[in-house]
Amino acid sequence: MSRYDLIVIGGGPAGIMAAGQATEQGLSTLLLEKKSQLGRKLSITGKGRCNLTNIASLPDFLDHFGKNGRFLRQPFNRFFSPDLASFLADLGVDIKTERGGRVFPADDNAPAVTKALVRWIHTVGVTVISGLSVDKLLVKDNRIAGVRANNREFFARRVIIATGGLSYPATGSTGDGYLLAQSVGHQVIPTRPALVPLETAGKVAQSLQGLSLRNIRVRVEVDSSSGESGAEGASRGKGKGKKQKGQKEQFGEMIFTHFGISGPIILTISRQVVDALQMRKRVFLTLDLKPALDEKKLDARLLRDIQEHGKKKFQTLLGGLLPSKLVPVCCQLTRISPDKISNQISGDERRRLLDWLKCFRLEIKRHRSYNEAIVTAGGVSTQEINPRTMESKLISGLYFAGELLDVDGETGGYNLQAAFSTGWLAGHSAAEQA
Repeated sequence: MSRYDLIVIGGGPAGIMAAGQATEQGLSTLLLEKKSQLGRKLSITGKGRCNLTNIASLPDFLDHFGKNGRFLRQPFNRFFSPDLASFLADLGVDIKTERGGRVFPADDNAPAVTKALVRWIHTVGVTVISGLSVDKLLVKDNRIAGVRANNREFFARRVIIATGGLSYPATGSTGDGYLLAQSVGHQVIPTRPALVPLETAGKVAQSLQGLSLRNIRVRVEVDSSSGESGAEGASRGKGKGKKQKGQKEQFGEMIFTHFGISGPIILTISRQVVDALQMRKRVFLTLDLKPALDEKKLDARLLRDIQEHGKKKFQTLLGGLLPSKLVPVCCQLTRISPDKISNQISGDERRRLLDWLKCFRLEIKRHRSYNEAIVTAGGVSTQEINPRTMESKLISGLYFAGELLDVDGETGGYNLQAAFSTGWLAGHSAAEQA
C-alpha cells in the first residue's frame, strides 16, 4: 500500500515549493506530476528569463491583484519577496532587479531555476512520480484520504492541489485541478485567459507589425459613446479622449503583431478587456502617443514645427514626431495628404492631427487563446479556502496553492510570487497539522 503523510498534485512552482517545505518539516511527501518533467511552465516563463517576483512593498504588491488581492495578504505575510530571494540564494540562484522592480535570475536562465528547485526537493527527500494524472480525490467523512491516479491509489491524510490553471496547456495546465475541486463540492469561478495578447479590427495594427512603442499611455474604452464607429478613429468625437469612470489606463511599452497588439501594458490591460468582451460589449483601446504633453503644449509644438519646416512635405514633418512606420498610418487616418506642404495645413487638419496623436483608437475584436495567456483568471473560489493555512473549508486535510486559485495579478513577477507564497504556506500548514 502506498501511504504518505502528504500528497502534492502538480509539479509547478507552487507544488514544488509545497512539497519541499513540507518534507523539510518532517512529512513523508509524494509529488505527482502528469508530465514527464517537473516545472515545464516555469522553465519558459518570462520568455525564458523567469520574472521571479517584484520588490514592491506589500500594499503595492497586493494592489496589482485587484479586488481578490486581499486573499494573498496572509500568504505574503508568511513568505514574501525578501524570503524568496533568501531561499533562492540558498539554492545557488543569484538574482537581479530591473526596471519596474522586476526580479530575474542573474543569468536570465529560467530552466536553471527549475533545475535548482528540482535538485532541492530530491535532496530533502520528496518522492516524485511523473507521468501520472490524478483523476479522483479519495474522501471519507469530509476528510481527505488520498488520491487515485492511472488506476493506482495513493493514501495520505493531507493533499495539496497545485495543478495550475489553463494557460500554456502544452506544459500540463489543462484544468485538472478545477475538476478535482468541483468533485468535492468546491465552487470554481468561471475561467478566462488573463495577461493575453489582443486581436484588433481592420488592418492598421497588422500593417505596423513589429513596431514597438515606448512611453505611451493606453486606455480602455468600453461601449464607447457616439462618434467614429470605425475600428481606427482619427478624431475623438464626443466623449473620447477624456477619462471616464471605470476606464483602465497603463503607461509603458506595447508592440504591434500580425494579429493585433501585445506587450507589457497590453497584457496588463487585457484583464479588463477580456471581461468586457465576454459580456459582448464593444471595446476600444485609445493610444496617447504623446502623454508627456497636454493638448495645449502639443498644439504649440505642432505650430512651431509647421513654422520652422513650413516648406517641407507633411510626411517629412511627421518624421520628427513619429516612428517611420506610423507616418503613412497617420496620413491615412487624419486624411491629410503626405505630399501636402506643411505651411498649407489648415487649422482643421492640425486639429485632426492633434486629436489622433492623443487618441489613436483601435477596436478590439477578440483576445488570444489560453495557448498565449500568461495566467488564468477565475478558478477555485477563495471564499472556501482559509487564507491563513490554504486549507479547504469544506474538506479537512485538503489544501490549494498556485494558479488554480481565483487570484490573478498583473505582469511584473506578481503571479509567480503568489505561486511560491501559497505553495510555501500550504506546505507548512500541512506539516503544522501533523
